[in-house]
Amino acid sequence: MKSTGIIRKVDELGRIVLPIELRRTLDISEHDEMEIYIENDHVVLRKFEHSCVFCSSTQGLVQYKGKFVCSKCVYNFHRI
Repeated sequence: MKSTGIIRKVDELGRIVLPIELRRTLDISEHDEMEIYIENDHVVLRKFEHSCVFCSSTQGLVQYKGKFVCSKCVYNFHRI
């Protein structure tokens, strides 16, 4: 893990602010969804990306009944 040297306090609602420089560097925009992980004794934030429920691809996704499926898996399914 790489330290940024940035320190922020947690507010009374449990929130922290990600500095604009960090958001720009990591392409995090207002309203982006973030995933929260626990790794040993660390909290890890990662920008959430939808992925195919079958192969985990993030390319060419279509939504079907609330789930995301890539065009390759849709094509393979229709060939069966």
